[in-house]
Amino acid sequence: MRQIKTDKIIKAVKELCMSINYKLPQDTVEALKKALKNEVSALGKEVLKQILDNNKIASSELVPLCQDTGVVIAFIELGQEVHIIGNSLNEAIDEGVRQGYKEGSLRKSIVKDPLNRKNTGDNTPAVIHVKLTRGDKLRIDLMVKGAGSENMSAISMLAPSDGIEGIEKFVIDTVRKAGANPCPPIVVGVGIGGTFEQVALLAKKALLRPLNLKNTDSVYDRLEKKLLKEINKLGIGPQGFGGRISALAVHIKKMPCHIASLPVAVNINCHVARHGSIVL
Repeated sequence: MRQIKTDKIIKAVKELCMSINYKLPQDTVEALKKALKNEVSALGKEVLKQILDNNKIASSELVPLCQDTGVVIAFIELGQEVHIIGNSLNEAIDEGVRQGYKEGSLRKSIVKDPLNRKNTGDNTPAVIHVKLTRGDKLRIDLMVKGAGSENMSAISMLAPSDGIEGIEKFVIDTVRKAGANPCPPIVVGVGIGGTFEQVALLAKKALLRPLNLKNTDSVYDRLEKKLLKEINKLGIGPQGFGGRISALAVHIKKMPCHIASLPVAVNINCHVARHGSIVL
């Protein structure tokens, strides 16, 4: 049994909260550079240049990439041979968020109650998903999600007879309806299968996959490429000003489902695709 003190978890989460708010992942930077080469709209090119410049400024001056520093989502893989020493795992993650948002001067965006709208003042609680795994390691994948993109997400319980055409229509219609709201060029996470609650989580987890890694399933790899091509035909363009590049990638994550169900979810990420990970 390997022991991990919560102080170590708090420090890791605090540092991740700050670093992912200050600097885009390298795979996203490369995708934006590629988008700049492929964009045909002069205004779209200028927007992409400004996005890349914004990343340079934010990372060098340690200021947020975006004013919406979002809700913190933690995907935890907890080895069965790990013993957490100190407070609970959830308490440690929330404390890391609390310290990171205070020390990093990051905007606090979480309200305690959805109706009275009183701010919690420290960007907690985080959204925490824990999966037990083999071994003695603790992996933390942290994602920061702003409301502009999150609000444009959708779920649909399709009929199995809707098939792949139904999936394509739902994804493209969701992106078309979103338009400029999620700050394109976007990354589109798509969940297929599972149940009502599982499919939304699949779509969100799909956003963690590096943009330079293709889907390991050839069927879904082809579907991702087709969806990306169709989305980029919509003409939304960078920041909604029109152009060829409306999305950087479409990522699909799937799982088994009931014979009478075909759940599909779309979780959209803005171009500020903030995420990072650490293994303790």
